[in-house]
Amino acid sequence: MKLHVDKEADALYLRLDESAIVESEEVAPGVVLDYNESDEVIGIELLYLSKRSSELNLSALQFETT
Repeated sequence: MKLHVDKEADALYLRLDESAIVESEEVAPGVVLDYNESDEVIGIELLYLSKRSSELNLSALQFETT
């Protein structure tokens, strides 16, 4: 799993695996899902990050597991 933050594009991308992307779909404004050939979600892109939260600090992302 990979997480990429692009400050210039104001976007965050979460890649779940390395299989080929065969289709992408915007499921909500600024939320794009990438699918593989088995129709599984393998990537999630969030656009307009700065507009989603006024307190967002891209330099200090926190990862939690339970």
